[in-house]
Amino acid sequence: MHLALAFVLGHPAVTAAIIGPRTMDQLTSQLGAVDVVLDDDLLDQIDEIVPPGTNFSFADAGYAPPSIAQPHRRRRARRPA
Repeated sequence: MHLALAFVLGHPAVTAAIIGPRTMDQLTSQLGAVDVVLDDDLLDQIDEIVPPGTNFSFADAGYAPPSIAQPHRRRRARRPA
């Protein structure tokens, strides 16, 4: 769960992650995702498994969000350490 939430939270095209917990335990279990940092190597591996723009729903076919057109737009700018 943390990997999926970290992916969504780190994507520059996503303005809000909707997690929808129904219980306090569910919420507590999901909060750790804010501390997960996905480096570029891992994000590249994810892109190999599911290439950007892959549609899993017929309803999404035909729409290519501008955020996936160029690789640098799929990554949030890194702040210097």
